[in-house]
Amino acid sequence: MESNYGELHKLFDENFIDYTSYVVKERAIPDVADGLKPVQRRILQTLQNMDDGRFHKVANVVGEAMKLHPHGDASIFAALVNLANKDYLIDRQGNFGNVYTGDQASAARYIECRLSPLARETLFNKDLTEYVESYDGRMQEPVTLPAKIPLLLMLGAEGIAVGMATKIMPHNFGELLDAQKKILRGEAFEVLPDFPKGGLLDASDYGDGNGRLKVRAVIEEKDEKTIVIKEIPHGTTTETLIESIEKAARSGKIKIASINDYTAEEAEIEIKLARGIYAKDTIKALYAFSDCEIAIVPNLTVIRDNNPVTMSVEEVLRYNTEKLVADLEMELGIELGRLKEKLHAALLEQIFIEERLYKEIEEETTYELVVKAVENALAPFRDRLLREVTREDVERLLEIRIKRISRYDINKKKKEVKDLRDRIKEVETHLEDMVGFTIGYLDGLLDKYGHLYPRRTRLETFQEVTVRAVALSNLVVGYDRETGFLGTQIKAEPEMSFSCSEYDRILLIHKTGAYKVINVADKLFVGHDLEWFGKVEENLLFNVIYRDGEHNLSFLKRFTTPRFILEKEYHLFPEHRQSQIQLLKTGQGVRVKVYLAPSKRARSNILDLAMDDFLIKGAPAIGKRVSDRPVRKVVEVVDAEAAAPEEPKPLGLFKKE
Repeated sequence: MESNYGELHKLFDENFIDYTSYVVKERAIPDVADGLKPVQRRILQTLQNMDDGRFHKVANVVGEAMKLHPHGDASIFAALVNLANKDYLIDRQGNFGNVYTGDQASAARYIECRLSPLARETLFNKDLTEYVESYDGRMQEPVTLPAKIPLLLMLGAEGIAVGMATKIMPHNFGELLDAQKKILRGEAFEVLPDFPKGGLLDASDYGDGNGRLKVRAVIEEKDEKTIVIKEIPHGTTTETLIESIEKAARSGKIKIASINDYTAEEAEIEIKLARGIYAKDTIKALYAFSDCEIAIVPNLTVIRDNNPVTMSVEEVLRYNTEKLVADLEMELGIELGRLKEKLHAALLEQIFIEERLYKEIEEETTYELVVKAVENALAPFRDRLLREVTREDVERLLEIRIKRISRYDINKKKKEVKDLRDRIKEVETHLEDMVGFTIGYLDGLLDKYGHLYPRRTRLETFQEVTVRAVALSNLVVGYDRETGFLGTQIKAEPEMSFSCSEYDRILLIHKTGAYKVINVADKLFVGHDLEWFGKVEENLLFNVIYRDGEHNLSFLKRFTTPRFILEKEYHLFPEHRQSQIQLLKTGQGVRVKVYLAPSKRARSNILDLAMDDFLIKGAPAIGKRVSDRPVRKVVEVVDAEAAAPEEPKPLGLFKKE
């Protein structure tokens, strides 16, 4: 039994590793060499095989691609539509869906496509392509395409494999080629994402392809009651964006009257606002509570040398640039070899006809003697040739027809030879300066295609939208002293309640000096002795006079909103059963009358204090002693002239001044 289990476990491990490798390399992760996943590469190769300059039915292209791709027509069709909608490599005709609304493409039999001029010029060269057998051995497919443009960063990619994933951002065509030129010149460069749907981008944490991005919709204020979304963030559609806005409206985070989608060739979502709500505030709330602002975490994982690796944008671009130089050098080398062969053949023909060497074979009786006679006749002219004469050269000369010899144009042949020599010299010059030639090649692509791909996404640095700052105060928190409960479900008098949002925090200060910060709750028991409660506000000023029960003396202190850990209890002064707050007021300009215990030797038993005369310190500070005598009572002076010392008015404990 144990033996069978071990064999099964071994079989599972081996098969799982094979499956994992297959999914990583053959389906989900693009290759850094050409920036393509296998299905994309097979689609482009199929379009190249079918290319006659005219449009082809997508259904036919999908059918042909199935000869190379063993995963069914649905995956091929989806990949083709996605690739076509990126607007670089495939020309479209018909309804390929709408990237703004998320609408699907028409059926494959109704739409057509073909290779774009950019794809024809930069993706294919049989001399540089390594081919392998297709899955059924009937056809040949490329291992990678000899792409001369940085497709990986142009197109971007997303994929999930076993144990890894990739999320590569698309970048701008012209900016990538300009960066390659800077690499060749040894200059510093930076490239940042550019999304086809436009929008706003904060790339301050991009991390060269493995950091974090924040993207926003472009929102315009048509008037104070109407908002229009003109561009949407990458990764969203107008449908998902509207859904997120409606969800925020249903939960009370924003208030809208209506929302309409007028998107066609460009995004356009119109939002009408509810009564009493204005565009300026709502725009901030849309960024905070809907998909009008989203975060993207890129992950630049690719296949390099048949292994998955994580690279940076700079590393990918340098790799592509080095490969471009190597490919162009190889192309020039192949062209140079062919030009020399062509020149050699032209010189042989020129010598053979102009020197009338064909007459040397008139008396020969066998083919071997004819060949020998031509070889001997050419011997004196070998210094005019590029290499030694081979039998194949001789046989090619013997195939020249008499009609062609009789119409031979000496001047035309001289011009042909001269043109070949000039072109050879030009190619050799390029080979001596590959950096300059590569920069010239990139300049040619930019002149020809650069204007077709302007930057769509605007780069900005976003100011953080604080959720608490833009949230609607749609909740009312009440406190019932008799029951000791506090929360949104507690009905209380106006002076014992306040408005807040679900994102606010509530500060509770008890008569004993204990304080705590809590989240907004439906119903929570907090006790019967609250001295003050309200929203946590940054830098809110507290003025406190408290009795130290141990020494029966009172102290005064001022502090701003203290730092806290949620739900943790703190104390404004040392705990003692007789210690308690005698006065707590917020804000500036607080004046109080302090009534002291009577003393025969004292001239007055009342102190007038202006709280602003005392320094602001931290919440844990002991404070300044009010008097050497016990304090019987503290009363705030609202109007100094109207306040009667003998009969002070009672204080509203929860009223903020």
